[in-house]
Amino acid sequence: MADTRIIEVSLDEGSIIRRSDDIEQERRVAIRDLLEHNHFAPQRDHADGYKGPYRIHLRVEEGRLVIDILRDDGSHLETHVLGLARFRRPIREYFAICDSYYRALRDATPQQIETVDMARRGVHNEASEMLKERLESKIDVDFDTARRLFTLICVLHIKG
Repeated sequence: MADTRIIEVSLDEGSIIRRSDDIEQERRVAIRDLLEHNHFAPQRDHADGYKGPYRIHLRVEEGRLVIDILRDDGSHLETHVLGLARFRRPIREYFAICDSYYRALRDATPQQIETVDMARRGVHNEASEMLKERLESKIDVDFDTARRLFTLICVLHIKG
């Protein structure tokens, strides 16, 4: 029986620089929410018929996202590599709008905060759809899983 979910996420700490407390909080929330509810189904058939659950390790190498997929016992199952060139602009836009959002939380009116938040969600949603499409033939994910993975990609993609 298939158990198409992620049960553990690890990030390559060598890929991460120290971000603001707000961004670190986004990362923690994305991981927590991802583990609470996700759909993650690699599309490749394996000789032993393994169908989950999965542990994933995310890292960035030479401008590419590397997703290591492991069995629940931690043994390697498969690796996928995605070019990040198409994600550079959405990542930049996402961080810029997040900075505006966090500044707005401190100084703006509720209407201004709502406007910035709507823009932030729009950028995030577009990039999440792009990620979902890029993973389509490799890993089946639902929209919420793609959103949380995009947040983690943002954190990993920015290197010091």
